[in-house]
Amino acid sequence: MKRVHPEFSFQSRELEGQIEGTLGDPPNRKNYDMMVGALVSGYASGDGLDDVNMMAFALVDKIRFKDPKGLMREAADYEDGDPARVFAMAECEGEDGAAMYRAMTEQHPELARQAIITAFLYKNQGRWDDDDQSLDQLARDEEGGDEDEMEDSVASDDFTQLFDQDGGERQ
Repeated sequence: MKRVHPEFSFQSRELEGQIEGTLGDPPNRKNYDMMVGALVSGYASGDGLDDVNMMAFALVDKIRFKDPKGLMREAADYEDGDPARVFAMAECEGEDGAAMYRAMTEQHPELARQAIITAFLYKNQGRWDDDDQSLDQLARDEEGGDEDEMEDSVASDDFTQLFDQDGGERQ
């Protein structure tokens, strides 16, 4: 298993949540297909949102990965990297998919690079370790640390006498 940049890990989890939320419970494939169709159409015409997750959402059903090992290497760095190299590692199928891919990569190369890697990680979750760096997990880690410290600490006699109402020695 390979570690990926924490931001890619976060974006992949967010994408999963968006897809599950769009599908709903029970899953409604018609709503999902309409959402993906609207995203693909918007990006193909150059009107899509400048958002990594929305781009990845549009890509996820259309994209084919030609170099999975290369994409795993690229997932180590979120901010820096060569977009053209990533673009060569994947392609989108179908006329609308190809038009979307071309528009994304020409108009928003940095975001498109991140979206391609995010879609790859979402579709290949078994290839990498998810080191959860979300705010919720960090808060749980912080809370857990406080509890451990409280269990290990014992108040000294000097400290407890400060709060003794009678001011006398405690036995």
